[in-house]
Amino acid sequence: MKRVMPLLIAVLFGATPIIAQDNAWKLDKAHSAVTFAIEHMAISEVTGRFKDFEIILTSSKEDFSDAQVKAAINVGSLSTDNESRDNHLKSDDFFNAAQYPTITFTSKSFEKVEGKKYKITGDLTIRDVTRTVTFDANYRGTIKTQQGTVTGWSATTAIDRFDYNLKWSRAIENVGLVAGRTVTITMNLEFKK
Repeated sequence: MKRVMPLLIAVLFGATPIIAQDNAWKLDKAHSAVTFAIEHMAISEVTGRFKDFEIILTSSKEDFSDAQVKAAINVGSLSTDNESRDNHLKSDDFFNAAQYPTITFTSKSFEKVEGKKYKITGDLTIRDVTRTVTFDANYRGTIKTQQGTVTGWSATTAIDRFDYNLKWSRAIENVGLVAGRTVTITMNLEFKK
């Protein structure tokens, strides 16, 4: 699958960069994570992560007020550290990874709210559904290192999984759904230039 992702990115985002190449930041995957959390049986929370993802960040301004971001996440790389649960999440009850192997996000606006707080709004596609979502983002800063300039970001949003046809709805009497409807998505990202 690792060989497929670069080809997928090329097809997904086209051969030309969003902005001039010198404004592109390279994702540092070793220091980045895409995670999710969902309520379990109304009393606890299950967390998971995607191990394989590509994210493109471009900006020509130091304060990132003109930034654009595109992401492609390999659904097959999903892990909750439980193989049976992971296989269920990849099935048609949830993501249907065989038919819809990629989650994508493309920003439409990257708005500086105040200080280091941003709102990143764009189209999130899961399965066969695209909806507009807004991430609350925190700019962690930019530093110069011996390996180049590094910038750090964290961003979080919450979605209703039913809006994206993640439809499994087993319930426990007098408790509610086994798997809650609200999914929190968090991205902790480092980029290098």
